[in-house]
Amino acid sequence: MHENNFNSLEDFQEGQVLVIDKPLTWTSFDVVNKVRGTIRHTFNIKKIKVGHAGTLDPLATGVLVICTGRKTKTIDLLQAEQKTYTGTIRLGITTPSYDAETKIDSWGDPDIISNITSEMIAFAASKLTGELDQMPPQFSAKKVDGVTAYKAARLGKTVALKTKRVTVNSFDIISVETVTIQEGDFNVIDVKFEVVCSKGTYIRSIAHDLGKALGVGGTLTSLRRTRSGNFTSDKAWNLDELLNAVKKAGETGKNE
Repeated sequence: MHENNFNSLEDFQEGQVLVIDKPLTWTSFDVVNKVRGTIRHTFNIKKIKVGHAGTLDPLATGVLVICTGRKTKTIDLLQAEQKTYTGTIRLGITTPSYDAETKIDSWGDPDIISNITSEMIAFAASKLTGELDQMPPQFSAKKVDGVTAYKAARLGKTVALKTKRVTVNSFDIISVETVTIQEGDFNVIDVKFEVVCSKGTYIRSIAHDLGKALGVGGTLTSLRRTRSGNFTSDKAWNLDELLNAVKKAGETGKNE
């Protein structure tokens, strides 16, 4: 269960490290803005520093580390910690964003898909571990000459992204299941996985690269961060619970 170490405005100003289970469809900045706004409104103040230690995509859930006050100075250290993710990769389709944010833009060859085995998937995954020069997705927050990649991508443009050295410590296949989509006309393969990796690793790119290695394409259909450094999802706050706890701390302060 999560810890509650705040009872006053001073506690937030001195600094809190809050582990939140990020809701689906929320951006990391949405969560930061909501927490900051709630603290400001509750304690009737104009400013307080709030930031996050590692972005999660809108379609991902799980551990989002939020720092307040003086603890924002530790964000770089916290952000550098190793991460663990679970999720599902769908083999047999691709999307421009490498996840479910955008529509399918290509389909794999049904004959090749039908011959893919669990052993082939595990072998391809093993080749995507260790130190890798990973290409970020065009739909990412990377900036090139001041232009954000995903903003350009949404306008149908591309930016000249560069590979980044990342470390994938492990890429384990949990289960493999053939699924029929497109009103029963097309078989794809859903691969449940767990990845342990370094800061800055794009799991969407891993999904894309796995599909490419198997010759059928791949895209990420679900993602959850279960760990960031020593922070785990089983001890994370539900966002609404956290916001209510902040408001309660404000009420407690008024009654003292």
